[in-house]
Amino acid sequence: MLNSSIVITGATGYIGSQVVLALLSRLSGEIRCKVIARKSSDCSFFEGLPVDIVRADILDPLALMDAFRGAETVFHCAGLIAYARNSRNALYETNVIGTRNVVNAALYNNVRRLVITSSIAAVGASEDGSPASEATVFQEWQRRNGYMEAKHLAELEGLRGVAEGLDVVLVNPGVVIGVDRNNPASVSSSNEVLNLIYQGKLPLFPSGSTGFVDVRDVADAHIAAWEKGRSGERYVVVGSNLTFRELVARIGTLTGSSNGRSFMVPNGIGLLAGFGGEFWSMLSGRPSFVSLESIRIASRLLAFSNTRSKQELGLCYRELSETLKTIII
Repeated sequence: MLNSSIVITGATGYIGSQVVLALLSRLSGEIRCKVIARKSSDCSFFEGLPVDIVRADILDPLALMDAFRGAETVFHCAGLIAYARNSRNALYETNVIGTRNVVNAALYNNVRRLVITSSIAAVGASEDGSPASEATVFQEWQRRNGYMEAKHLAELEGLRGVAEGLDVVLVNPGVVIGVDRNNPASVSSSNEVLNLIYQGKLPLFPSGSTGFVDVRDVADAHIAAWEKGRSGERYVVVGSNLTFRELVARIGTLTGSSNGRSFMVPNGIGLLAGFGGEFWSMLSGRPSFVSLESIRIASRLLAFSNTRSKQELGLCYRELSETLKTIII
């Protein structure tokens, strides 16, 4: 590990920036970090940090070939999260083609290990509502969701790399939340939504459930996957499984919360809101966190098992209350 050369894609993003900070905090002086950023990305976050900035795009295979030269490890954290139907092409291009380019560049440069940021969206869903594990089969209904399908196909690109001799480990975080005040790039739309609930500005919640995890735990999981993960395996990284009703209730217990009585969104109204979000996204050209696909997912009772990540990676997850407190502005 001493003087190991590490490359991180998506380093200016919510997860990628946290991985960079975690690596530098634990292994400063032992590693050389190279961060990949597009020309349009704001890299002011890296001022004063011992990293080399390389301007490249994961959709430019030749640039990646050059950027990965000499790298022993690559953390592929770049990706697109979107649920609007007009984002399907962009999802495929960024998450699937981008991952394909990363895998090919890693193979070309004989990278020792590639850690890919995946998602619980790529994990199968159980039919009976029990917690899904890494081995749960990907369902047909999930293929009709653009984001889920793109993340699933991106994982297949990683596994194709394994078949061609590359050491690949997949990290599958749940809905990532929380703010690291030491990280200027620690911002996300999920945190913004939770803050609206805390302020009493969003008294509605969907009927389903999902898994949540602290962004700092996600960074820890990436490093643990690098150090301990088994090649060709995925690791579900989820700290808490909650219904959205339970999540809203927990936010309401935080000191200073203005969240009063909240209401479950009826399916019909939810679908109308989804249509509205799709229409707004189409007109503005920007992603909307409310869409038909996001509403449909949020109405499902989904849960995920973190047993493998605890047993094989040795992860210990933060309490949800600790994470929620970091979001309060």
